[in-house]
Amino acid sequence: MSIKNIKKAVLAVILAVISFVSLIPFWLMFSMSTYKSEMIFQNNPLIPSNFFSENLKTIFASNFVQSYGNSLLVSLVSTVVGVLVCAMVGYGMNAYNFRLKKALGNFVIMTMMVPSQIGIIGYMIEMRVVNLNNTLWPMMFTWFASGFGAYWMISFVKGALPMELVESARIDGANEIQIFGKIVIPCIRPGLLTLCLLIFLWAWNNYMIPLVFINKQDNYTIPIFVKSLASAYRTDYGAQLAGLFLATIPLLILFICGSKSFIKGLTAGAVKG
Repeated sequence: MSIKNIKKAVLAVILAVISFVSLIPFWLMFSMSTYKSEMIFQNNPLIPSNFFSENLKTIFASNFVQSYGNSLLVSLVSTVVGVLVCAMVGYGMNAYNFRLKKALGNFVIMTMMVPSQIGIIGYMIEMRVVNLNNTLWPMMFTWFASGFGAYWMISFVKGALPMELVESARIDGANEIQIFGKIVIPCIRPGLLTLCLLIFLWAWNNYMIPLVFINKQDNYTIPIFVKSLASAYRTDYGAQLAGLFLATIPLLILFICGSKSFIKGLTAGAVKG
């Protein structure tokens, strides 16, 4: 066996071990979700039990389906609008020269330095003034203007979009909407898909904003619903873990389907610029 083949075999073994270790938490989550809450810490959690169906009955007897739908709605709307806005910001900051352009870019960077917890009180007052408390809108608005998303697309467009194509399209008579839809979007697709995955993940797992803004059970999202599977006297860990297991399924599907685009998006924007 050649040295090259030995290196490939060693690399494959290392990757297999890392993958196995990474999957252990998911297996533990599923295995522990098959136990009655009181039995989780009394048995070997690596071996599944037979209480999974009872835990599923517990969560489906609650508001799980509606909470699942709320999370899907919030995540999808946040992703579509947020990615579109960030893509337009990235294109505008690279395709146009205007006053205070550098200051605007610095402001985008500064927004990432400020913890979101600092502005939660002002945001809550703002939503109360427009009568949007106890609705799903506050959870969506936070992703409509993402500082990280804007910075990501500014950097990605700079490295992935040849401005010569834009200038040629303008000379040929294309308007800005046509340029954005037919030239810009295809060129920056890997970056868009990567940002889609990130914003969907963040919106799906968001806990603080729903905790602050939502008091009605009908508007619960998955993180708040899972937390609600507890009373003053008992925490149903088995049902909570079953809910978490079901909540991770969309995220796993997204990453499995979009892993290649995600990796490509992380590297494509750094080719030049």
